[in-house]
Amino acid sequence: MSKTDKQFDQVAAICRDVFTKKMKDYGASWRILRTQSVTDQIFIKANRIRSIEIKGVTKVDEGIRSELIAIVNYGVIGLIQLELGMSDKDDLNYEKGMQLYDKYIQQAKELMMAKNHDYDEAWRFMRMESYTDLILMKINRTKQIEDNLGVTLASEGIDANYFDMINYAVFGLIKMEENF
Repeated sequence: MSKTDKQFDQVAAICRDVFTKKMKDYGASWRILRTQSVTDQIFIKANRIRSIEIKGVTKVDEGIRSELIAIVNYGVIGLIQLELGMSDKDDLNYEKGMQLYDKYIQQAKELMMAKNHDYDEAWRFMRMESYTDLILMKINRTKQIEDNLGVTLASEGIDANYFDMINYAVFGLIKMEENF
């Protein structure tokens, strides 16, 4: 197992633990969200990270790490919503929710490992701020695709952007873990 493979699993376990606890606390209340709302939730998290990076100070007792975890988890929620469609009620039990979570985290990891191979782990030499900016760019792309009702001419779809957002957030979490 490569270092990145192991680090991905460690960070994914942290994110999964938060998702698990929130599923137990709230159920799948997020099932009522349209994908546009999921995208906006990711925007809120990424925009807060950028604000903290620029200002260097927070007034709320949650830092960048918790926002990156939320981006990973909302990215997975977005992928689940794309698969199942939105619902008017919490119609997803805990076991099925966790199965879907694991499915999409595994797919994100497989994509990351393939890109890592091709890009020679260039992400390790990037600045944390670049991950934030790239997530925000992916959000803007996703919003445009959503505004175009999912139709693209030469681009990947919403799902590909959610996967990229997840992986950029994972990179940020790995870097933060390395610095502790």
